[in-house]
Amino acid sequence: MNKVNASICTIGDEILIGQIVDTNSSMISRALGEIGVRTSQMVSLADNRKEIIEILSNQLKNNEIVISTGGLGPTKDDITKDALAELSGSHSYIKNEAQEAIVHDILHARGLDVLDINLRQAMVPDSCEVILNHRGTAPIMVFRFPASKFGHPAALYAMPGVPFETEAALGDVINNIKEHFKLDGIYHKTIMTYGLAESALSELIAPWEDALPSDVHLAYLPNPLTGVRLRLSVYGADGNAENRVNELFEALKPLLGDNLYSDADDTLEAVLGRLLRAKGESLSVAESCTGGEIAHLITTVPGSSDYFLGSVTSYSPEIKKKVLGVDAGTIEEKGIVSSEVAAEMAEGVRRLTGSTYSLSTTGWADSYGDEHEPAGTVWVGVSGPRGTETRRFRYKGDRKRNIERFAASAIDFLRRYIIK
Repeated sequence: MNKVNASICTIGDEILIGQIVDTNSSMISRALGEIGVRTSQMVSLADNRKEIIEILSNQLKNNEIVISTGGLGPTKDDITKDALAELSGSHSYIKNEAQEAIVHDILHARGLDVLDINLRQAMVPDSCEVILNHRGTAPIMVFRFPASKFGHPAALYAMPGVPFETEAALGDVINNIKEHFKLDGIYHKTIMTYGLAESALSELIAPWEDALPSDVHLAYLPNPLTGVRLRLSVYGADGNAENRVNELFEALKPLLGDNLYSDADDTLEAVLGRLLRAKGESLSVAESCTGGEIAHLITTVPGSSDYFLGSVTSYSPEIKKKVLGVDAGTIEEKGIVSSEVAAEMAEGVRRLTGSTYSLSTTGWADSYGDEHEPAGTVWVGVSGPRGTETRRFRYKGDRKRNIERFAASAIDFLRRYIIK
């Protein structure tokens, strides 16, 4: 097997002091894994010229590919380009005309003057190749080193640190890597589950997992909003890998039942949207403890206006009563966080909007609770053509994490209601 290893290096004091969160490394690592490149290390470096040169040199000795992000801005603290010029033995800087044109376009679109400091970003060491950055002013620089330099042929890709610029340019970088490196065949396929914790899911499918062929690897990828992804990977894959993986997943489906919600890398809200669109049906939402999170998730799906009519964020008891028609006696007798209130909220917003289905949440997202329900509890209501159903979910987490879990659980509850 032809193994290619990569190191991902983030450059910037702001990462080391915790001022910003490094999301680039995980994004880049996932993209490398998709083409069969193994990430051996992730390293964060300070804005120190000597350290940048020393650490990147060591990474190039141990890896065929090094991808750095950050330090390419126009200000004096952005020293990465000069460090890379020294590392690569560059003798001068040259202007990249195409990137300079992008600099003009971006600044003009923002109504800003084009300054010399901005134009300097299109100046690159004469030792590098350029991949254009269409979302920002600093291009991606590619430095290639012969085997005599680090003991093997190696390449360093210097990318911008701004995450949306990195994400936009990553596809071009990956294609460049595929053009210049002989990579092992690799095939990945992901399916999505919700409703079982990672440990319970692992126990449920243990016999199936134990019987997997030696060249097929299973990964569990949990997320509070999407559940547990199950990804099968075949390394050294041939043309039959896709059929083999599909057969393995088909054998798994009876074990998963309705905990399986998609045969692809997907989201609950996208799957729910496809169900509603296919049936020509509509949805409305009444939220209390989730504070609009469900409506937000639903409307992140392109075309959600085809089926989503609207929502009511009924945070106070008065709004529940006045807008949704929840009975004051129900709140007083059963408590604001109860099956009965969730049911009346769902019925109220469905009546208000005329939707086919409606969804409601009422709960305690953090340290608060009452005599009826502890913190971390949510009651979810669903109303539809078959009547109204409710379900209680309980989680232990901080406020933000509980709200995410409440919203995802509610969407999944509606999904199961629809497919019954």
